[in-house]
Amino acid sequence: MEFPEMQKIARLSRNCVVTEKIDGTNASIYIEKHMGGTIFLTGSRTRWITPEDDNYGFSHWAHANKEELLRLGEGHHFGEWWGLGIQRNYGLKEKRFSLFNTFRWSDPVVRPACCHVVPVLYAGVFETFAVESALHELNFRGSRAAPGFMHPEGVVIYHEAAKQYFKKTIEKDDQWKGKQ
Repeated sequence: MEFPEMQKIARLSRNCVVTEKIDGTNASIYIEKHMGGTIFLTGSRTRWITPEDDNYGFSHWAHANKEELLRLGEGHHFGEWWGLGIQRNYGLKEKRFSLFNTFRWSDPVVRPACCHVVPVLYAGVFETFAVESALHELNFRGSRAAPGFMHPEGVVIYHEAAKQYFKKTIEKDDQWKGKQ
């Protein structure tokens, strides 16, 4: 019988990044260099999508901006597709794609011009106080992703040692999202 090894446990007091949780729809771009050219795929949180079988127009937008998006390089790039006609709308007249990887894409010179990045509210050693402060700031000052929008959703915490995401919402954080 093979021994079931216990997973390593990450230390909680390690670096984390707290970003604004944008209320849109999860979207991704997959790029792979292949002998015959480049594979360029678009996805939602749970499936591959195409311009013909789309999710709020993300695949159509991505294919229209393919040349610029190829600057992302090889890999699977995740983000939020949000704005006009999606969830909270944020008072925008357009849709935006905001990348989640703040380490790689925070510099506007490096990331594709058609992309945004989720706003960083805190970066440092994990502290519950830092998370609560970020939530308070959003609740009091409004969205950093869409300045002037006063009903942001909450925060996402990326714990570097655990390589794990957590979320905390301003309203109804104690309820499961699917609860009626």
